[in-house]
Amino acid sequence: MDQHLASGIGDQAPPSPRFRGGQAAADGALHAFNVRGYAARRGAVWPVEARGASGLSPWIRHGLLSLPRVWSAVTDGPPRDVEKFRSELLWQEFARHLYARVGTALGRSLRFEVATHRPAEPTIAASEDMACIQSFREELHRDGWLPNPARMWLASHWSVRGGGGWRNGEDRFFQHLLDGSRAANRLGWQWTSGAQTGRVYPFERGQVERQAPGWCARCTRRARCPIEQAPVTASPTPARFPVAALGRVADEATQAGPVDVQGSRGSSDQDGSASQPGHGEVDAVWLTAESLGDADPALAAHPDRPAVFVFDMPRLEAWRLSRKRLVFLVECLSDLATRREVQLYVGDPVACLRGLGLAATWTPVPGWRRIARELDLKQVWPWPWLVPPHPGPIGSFSAWRKGVVLPPVTSPQGELPFVGEH
Repeated sequence: MDQHLASGIGDQAPPSPRFRGGQAAADGALHAFNVRGYAARRGAVWPVEARGASGLSPWIRHGLLSLPRVWSAVTDGPPRDVEKFRSELLWQEFARHLYARVGTALGRSLRFEVATHRPAEPTIAASEDMACIQSFREELHRDGWLPNPARMWLASHWSVRGGGGWRNGEDRFFQHLLDGSRAANRLGWQWTSGAQTGRVYPFERGQVERQAPGWCARCTRRARCPIEQAPVTASPTPARFPVAALGRVADEATQAGPVDVQGSRGSSDQDGSASQPGHGEVDAVWLTAESLGDADPALAAHPDRPAVFVFDMPRLEAWRLSRKRLVFLVECLSDLATRREVQLYVGDPVACLRGLGLAATWTPVPGWRRIARELDLKQVWPWPWLVPPHPGPIGSFSAWRKGVVLPPVTSPQGELPFVGEH
């Protein structure tokens, strides 16, 4: 890996000691998760054994655990805990719906003007010896994962109290988080900085004392704590984002993808099974980092065809992801290769896959759609949505939730935003 991907590796971090890639690891983590006590313990940060977070997010993010599968698996537990956990899965789905509709525009402040790119080093550096901040950073860089409150606290410390642009901070999270996705990560930073709701999320000492008891007592800054009080912030102004994109749209098809299997010169049969395209057969199944699990619809439909994956070097050289993130991807692909043929390429995806007749699962990210237009896709399989996208408003979780038809669930208390972590 280091030899072939060197120009796209942002650091030399070792593999995450906590999370391993692959379907077996994902299945084992889901089987081991017990939802009992989730509602009461999800907000716990320290000690580690007090945490209630599932830790399933790295495998969910890469499609080894689909949201419908996880939703169905968590049924045996107190109703309050099941409802709370499922409400967090809905947050993940909301982030995907939002990203599918607005695409790369999610990198702009959605509803209120908040700085996206602004250095924050002077203010942040002055508090680097805080026990809480240092512990968060060490865990992020070591494990590639953080519990939800720690993500919110770091994001607030950076963008609200430190004055840093939320996109600067979001890029740093994206480099290190094994579950880092532009959908979930950007939504979390927008929510915390006030760009989505108009209200910033304040980080202050009382939260640390309640949710990470013991840290303040051992901190060298305990007598002069920089976060003793909530930060004072100005009221944000409405953003110049095209608000119409967040309201009701005429047709949700462009954000939902196909409902049935689509062929390059054919469509699905009445029973939903794949029809044969008019010309040419499927040579391989194209996989991306969004969907690496055995249950990927296109992959499952073609067990006798090789899976092809391209390490997109132009993107990797721009992102400079942490080595532990790339190791996680390689582990997923290596595990898959124990059950079927997997072919790996390094370079530009269009150039690498040119000439192949491909089957693929439609994916709700703009990069997939951009590349797919240049490929010979014989079959495109529907994305496994937890709930289908709808044409209603999507500017906030509560507005989006009104258009969702699901078994009754409660909304997350306080609408906790970092949907990458459950």
